[in-house]
Amino acid sequence: MLPLNGPDESHSFGERLAELVQPGDVITLEGPLGAGKTSIARGLLAALGLAGEAPSPSFAIVQPYAPPEVRMPVLHVDLYRIDDPNEMEELGLDDAASDSLLIVEWPERAPGFWPDALALTLQIMPDGARALTARVPAAWRARWHQI
Repeated sequence: MLPLNGPDESHSFGERLAELVQPGDVITLEGPLGAGKTSIARGLLAALGLAGEAPSPSFAIVQPYAPPEVRMPVLHVDLYRIDDPNEMEELGLDDAASDSLLIVEWPERAPGFWPDALALTLQIMPDGARALTARVPAAWRARWHQI
């Protein structure tokens, strides 16, 4: 478990992740509203070169970023408004997954869709801090120790 004390630490964690990501990676971010999922995603996107603040993709569902805006193609996905996992096919994420980084918020809306993802879960602790836990797949094991 990694403690994250506020949005700045969540943002910094995302920046550290950006040093390790590769095209084809999937990072899922699970946790309640306000837990810091978007702060981590914004830190990651900023460190990949995005100028300005990344909008939350809550309404667009998929927010794409491409070079030269960022150093690799990224799809920032927010599944909060997905009611049925069958809607996932309409998003066309399979086609982009091999050459893009996917950052997926609310992955629990599509259970089992990304079994090999770096799965990050945030909890809000009683003192207001966030606790981050990770399910680290084989492709991430060597990199995870660098965080």
